[in-house]
Amino acid sequence: MSDNDLIHRAGRLANRAVRGGYAVGRRVPGVQAAERGLRSAERLALTELHRRLDRVDDPYRAALSQAAAMTRPSTNGVQQGQLTPGEQQRDEVELAATDGAGEPLRAAMGELLDHSIGFGADRAREYLYAMILRQLTPDEARIVAALADGSVFPSMDVAERTGLGGTGRIVLRNASTVGKSAGVSLPEAVPAYLTRLAGLGLVDIDEEAAAMDTQYEILLTDSTVRDAQDSVKRSRTIRRSVHLSTLGSRFWAACDPTAQPRQQY
Repeated sequence: MSDNDLIHRAGRLANRAVRGGYAVGRRVPGVQAAERGLRSAERLALTELHRRLDRVDDPYRAALSQAAAMTRPSTNGVQQGQLTPGEQQRDEVELAATDGAGEPLRAAMGELLDHSIGFGADRAREYLYAMILRQLTPDEARIVAALADGSVFPSMDVAERTGLGGTGRIVLRNASTVGKSAGVSLPEAVPAYLTRLAGLGLVDIDEEAAAMDTQYEILLTDSTVRDAQDSVKRSRTIRRSVHLSTLGSRFWAACDPTAQPRQQY
């Protein structure tokens, strides 16, 4: 199966899960077993996808691997450069943590600079999107897919209220209903997912959306929000909203498994 076929397969599975409506499906007899099978197949496809994305030309990993092969002595009849996957990974970590790590780091930077010479805009964009894609978890991919149609979802921070009625430390960031809508497997991790997605530049966390008062009230009943409120003596909620960023929209246009291939994103 080619990489493109695999990506399309993973996308079809994810798209079926996100847009198929788990909430409705669970009310139909026998659907829970089918849903478990779908999730299992989806996990396998996404695992293989991430494995193949790891093969994307990564100068840093290449430089560390090369340095590990050059510096490892010959033992037990194994010649230099002939490393098992476990040995290679261990050497990469050890090299990065030792004083000798400077040379692999310099080599990696040299590789990146060499690559940049031949990179046009399309190749650079493809490289960027591949590096982002390989960092996503399946749940995060679901959230991106749920936001891909331009939807805006409520988001909320929970802070400790100070004695003067001000806002103290933040005890919860980026709680949102988008996780339930996307059908994530780990709803309690949605705040962490959104924080990571914002860090990758795929989503924007903006100000309160006044038209979503009812959805904010629903979000207040979320167990993650309630637990955060209970963790402090006095709490204050800060309403926000979440949607795909410009980069996120372009990233989705490039990676959308249901779309026809386009030359430019």
